[in-house]
Amino acid sequence: MALLLYRLGKFSYRHRWLVISLWLAVLVAVGGSAAAFHGTMSNNFQIPGTETQQMADKLKEELPSASGGSAGIVFEANDARFSQAGKDAVSAALTKLSRLPDVQGTVDPFATQAQLDQAAADVTAGEQKAAAGKTQLDKAAAELAAGKAQLEAAEQQMAAAGLPPEAIDSQLGQQKAALAAGQEKLDAGTKELEAGNDKLALGKRQLDASRGMRFVSEDGKAAIAQVQFKTSINGLKPEVRQQVQDIAKEVSSAGVTALPSKEISEDVSEIFGIAEIIGIAVAALVLILMLGTLVAAGLPLLMALLGVAAGVGGTFALSGVVDMSSISPMLALMLGLAVGIDYCLFIVNRHRSQLLAGMDGEESVALATGTSGNAVLFAGLTVIIALAALVVPGLPFLAVMGLSAAATVAVAVVVALTLTPAVLSLVGRKLISKRAWAKAEKHNADPDHETADRAKDEHRSSHGWGGLVTKHPVMATLAGVLLLGIVALPASQLRLALPDGGSEPVDSQAFKAYDVTSRSFGEGATGPIVVVGDLPGGLSEAEAQAKRLDVADVLRSTENVTAAIPVALSEDRRTAVFQVIPKEGPASASTVEVVSELRAEKAAIEESTGVSIGLTGQTAGNIDVSTKLGDALPPYLGIVVGLSLILLLLVFRSVVVPLLATGGFLLSLAAAFGAVVAVYQWGWLGTMFGVDNPGAVLSFLPIILIGVLFGLAMDYQVFIASGMREAFMHGESARHAVRSGFSHAAAVVTAAAIIMVSVFSGFIFSHLNMVRPLGFAMAFGVLVDAFVVRMTIVPAVMYLLGDKAWWLPRWLDRILPDVDVEGARLRKPSTTAAGASAPEPAEVRAGQ
Repeated sequence: MALLLYRLGKFSYRHRWLVISLWLAVLVAVGGSAAAFHGTMSNNFQIPGTETQQMADKLKEELPSASGGSAGIVFEANDARFSQAGKDAVSAALTKLSRLPDVQGTVDPFATQAQLDQAAADVTAGEQKAAAGKTQLDKAAAELAAGKAQLEAAEQQMAAAGLPPEAIDSQLGQQKAALAAGQEKLDAGTKELEAGNDKLALGKRQLDASRGMRFVSEDGKAAIAQVQFKTSINGLKPEVRQQVQDIAKEVSSAGVTALPSKEISEDVSEIFGIAEIIGIAVAALVLILMLGTLVAAGLPLLMALLGVAAGVGGTFALSGVVDMSSISPMLALMLGLAVGIDYCLFIVNRHRSQLLAGMDGEESVALATGTSGNAVLFAGLTVIIALAALVVPGLPFLAVMGLSAAATVAVAVVVALTLTPAVLSLVGRKLISKRAWAKAEKHNADPDHETADRAKDEHRSSHGWGGLVTKHPVMATLAGVLLLGIVALPASQLRLALPDGGSEPVDSQAFKAYDVTSRSFGEGATGPIVVVGDLPGGLSEAEAQAKRLDVADVLRSTENVTAAIPVALSEDRRTAVFQVIPKEGPASASTVEVVSELRAEKAAIEESTGVSIGLTGQTAGNIDVSTKLGDALPPYLGIVVGLSLILLLLVFRSVVVPLLATGGFLLSLAAAFGAVVAVYQWGWLGTMFGVDNPGAVLSFLPIILIGVLFGLAMDYQVFIASGMREAFMHGESARHAVRSGFSHAAAVVTAAAIIMVSVFSGFIFSHLNMVRPLGFAMAFGVLVDAFVVRMTIVPAVMYLLGDKAWWLPRWLDRILPDVDVEGARLRKPSTTAAGASAPEPAEVRAGQ
């Protein structure tokens, strides 16, 4: 592989304009495709086959009017209460919204609340009327009973006086007829009262079902309107979202503030912000300090940006045909920038060192591609494997994320191995400053410079951080493990959920809408649960209504449920929709428990009411996604670790080194989880990181972090350990090889880690709130993995193990192919000008 890459580097150097032209053609093609075919980004995290999706499909088929997405708009009066002008402005805005092509309809909060209030008044009036009617009937019944008693007494007296029955009937007939008419009237009144009582009972049940549900707050200062869309919320185009917000805000002239909910105000059309640019600027500063010239520092940045343009551009081009979440291009962007800079840096730094040592430019580029490029290739493969394995859990949105990021990393690797050598041929000597050239030429002119270089390398390997760690390997190992173990402790309390409006920045519309809704209507109103009921066939309207209320009663009896309201019924009266309002917000632990309990009660509800139910809606769907992602973590971790262990076994031809690399990764991962929980779930240092409302951790953060961090951790393992193996293979003792290999790799790995941390840190303050914890987790994970694990624990443990670190069973050694990651098959023919026709080298020292 090293020889193949050597040839590739030489080809790119000699045919620079061909290579550059091909890449320009690729960029133009990708850019044109992205512009022509890109679709709408969304945050649709539904999983086909789940109950949530099945119920959504059922509604789409049987009750289309209730199948589209719905979102709330909170209206808040600037004064103590809504004025009539304010109410009229809100109603007018909602009427205007209902006429939009993408809107199915709207719910006017004032009209709806008036109906609820009137219903309560009607029930109260009905109870009073029923009580008065019963009093009248009781009085009439008493009078009738008294009349009957008097009639019976008169009959007895007449019979005792000896009057014949005909005479008695003749005298009392009129009274009997009056009593019969009174009885008939009493029976009719009783029947009417019973019917009224039945209607009153139904009204009371309906009122009880809606109790706890308000559309206008009790203090009259806030109102919440519902907007029903014809498509899912995630399918709304940015211009539609903006149009809805603009219309809603027209109420401001009437002294009312409109606050659209997160579902409406969320804009995922932009993927790059100021914070990300700052992160890249820090990376550029590190490159300038390390490489010494703007040309050398700008080259890795340029290569990374070109790779990202091709990778992310391709992702956008496919967004028109693939349902893609907004975080997919963001993840590709983060990784593409980070690894693109690092991979190019390794090759440029190697080339720069060789030029300063007096090597010819073409030979140096080819050799750097064959050695450092070989390490780049295998490091990139570990990242690609880890990301592509996100397909395995079977979650479509996660598969798209993983594949788009893996493709962008693959592009970064190809750019580093082909375009970088071509551009280096154009840059030539400008890569190095004149001062550095003069110093190098003076040094190389010294006949004893090779001896001096070896002495310098020896001193450097036994001093500095590598020397300190290997002088005290036990202490370094214990300190590193203890530090990461302490940081990892909060990870045991990790709780997963998808973000709601409460996790948004406090100055955002989404948070303000969430806050006003929570204060005025209860937290549960921010994330209602949708329940779909399958009613028995052949029910009359009254029977269907009774069944719906029976189900609502059971739903409302569930712990931590505030209200359960029947909201829709299909024309055939077979499908009913209920809205369940939990006590707390959609991402809270109690709401997760409510969803669990409602699903556990399905059999009991069907047995008692004959109605089968299923849950759907954003809240239930988010909980389903979080659960599925949690269940997918162990198998995914096993797959990634297993595949990468095989790759590392090929690279290092050692059993111990891959196991040590994987163990170190697990420590870094646990520490990253612990830090995320402490900051984003518990709120530690929340002010520093912009965490205003700590809560559950982003549900797909763990599985993405596993893939990304494992790949990047193996990057540094390859770059550091390959130098150690190279020194060991060239005859150094195992312990000395640890020191010398570390000293050759430490500077460039340190710079690469700082660059990657800088790029990821820029996303901690991203304009997309969902990306922030992901940026923090990756930045912190890379920080501790690079500096605590790869540059402290790994060299310390390998120094302790000595020759045992490179142990490999003979049978395994025979069957494993030799991939030559350290470039042992290359031999440097000369340190002077090699010329275009120089023979291909066979072996060379390939230190990092």
